[in-house]
Amino acid sequence: MRQEPARGLGQLVRWPLRWPLLAQPAPLVVYVMAVLGCDLALICWELARTRPRPGELLLFGTLLACGAICIEATRRLGMPAGLSRDLLSAWWLPIALLLPPVYALIAPIPLSVLLQLRVRRSVIYRRVFSAAALGLAGGVASIVFGHFGLRAGTVRDLAAWFTSPGPEVWFTRPVTVVIAVGCAGLFSVLNATLVAIAVHTAEPLIRWREVLWDSERLTLDVTEVCVGVLVTIACALNPVLLFVGLPPVILLQRSLLHQQLQAAARTDAKTGLLNVAAWQREADTEIARVRRTSESLALLLVDIDHFKRVNDTHGHLVGDQVLAALAQQLRQQVRDSDMVGRFGGEEFVVLLPGADAAEAAMIAERLREQVSTTVTVVGDTDVAVTVSIGAAVLGLHGDDIPGLLASADLALYQAKEAGRDQVCLPEPRYEPDSVQSVIVIDPPLREDSSTSFR
Repeated sequence: MRQEPARGLGQLVRWPLRWPLLAQPAPLVVYVMAVLGCDLALICWELARTRPRPGELLLFGTLLACGAICIEATRRLGMPAGLSRDLLSAWWLPIALLLPPVYALIAPIPLSVLLQLRVRRSVIYRRVFSAAALGLAGGVASIVFGHFGLRAGTVRDLAAWFTSPGPEVWFTRPVTVVIAVGCAGLFSVLNATLVAIAVHTAEPLIRWREVLWDSERLTLDVTEVCVGVLVTIACALNPVLLFVGLPPVILLQRSLLHQQLQAAARTDAKTGLLNVAAWQREADTEIARVRRTSESLALLLVDIDHFKRVNDTHGHLVGDQVLAALAQQLRQQVRDSDMVGRFGGEEFVVLLPGADAAEAAMIAERLREQVSTTVTVVGDTDVAVTVSIGAAVLGLHGDDIPGLLASADLALYQAKEAGRDQVCLPEPRYEPDSVQSVIVIDPPLREDSSTSFR
């Protein structure tokens, strides 16, 4: 009977060690804890120096209620995993620009809890970190905006909330709008940067431009800034206008989430590449275009050698990290116009528009060499893998995607038979029923380097 309390105490002591955050790389743990610490410290500092007023509390509650209505209105759509975007900044920005900084620091907390409970359950530390990043970004934007003395008079007393006209500072001083836009942009940049650092720390192989901005993300950020500033001006003039702006914001948010869910349906969750169905559709479209323009086109089928051994030795979580690392290397070694997809298991497929047999062999060999000389670091584990690659060219080895895949699969099989870590290219098929031979391109820099014909 005396051992039960001791066992319970031991489990309580070991419980924090089982937190998912502590299983992440040490730099990520340190960074996440630093951001959370800064956010909590700034909240405590602002709470100690802020004296709440009824009008501010009422406006804060109204903006939070609008955010909650947006969440509930889009709840059935769901939210894609990973980095996702919404228009909740339309309500956080007015809080940052019209109220003292403490409200901007606190605002993400209740809405994040609502997202976690009502929309999509995410890993707790990620949800908490996102709320802290939003809070810090909003707090800094609020402090900067208040530094210019523009917040004074923009929020009225509770008694005059619905009875008197709103402040005219937004119209009599155009510089106010300019500074508000600048602070809204600062909010967007800070939030994106804090999240990007966390993503890059977790997966160092990801390029910075993939976690920061591209043309689509930049467009979304500009849209969020514009919507947030417009809602801020409407709220400053008369809070009743919030309910006029609420339906358009809900419609924009639903449209944005719908587009993200459509994109997520095309993407393989583990690697971020196109899934089989999406790759097949886009490949068929590309084949039709190439036929019209009489261009060349090649296909690569890439398979990780002895991948089962990686899973059996290091576990499937490490195996997933290896798949993600290889997907990243594939994207780096090919052009933006090339289409990379996950074919299934440990196999990947690459479509190379404009590439002939020589170019396909060169790209495949470059990829094979890159993979064989790269070590994937997962925690304290170093994992080295090699790949075998089969190639096929449109018109020489097949006239459509199924034909090219069949030829590339045969070449891949021959590469495995030749000892793996090889690139193989079939000889041209001149007759439909003829048996294909395969050119095995041995890696250079080997003593037995030669080109053999099977």
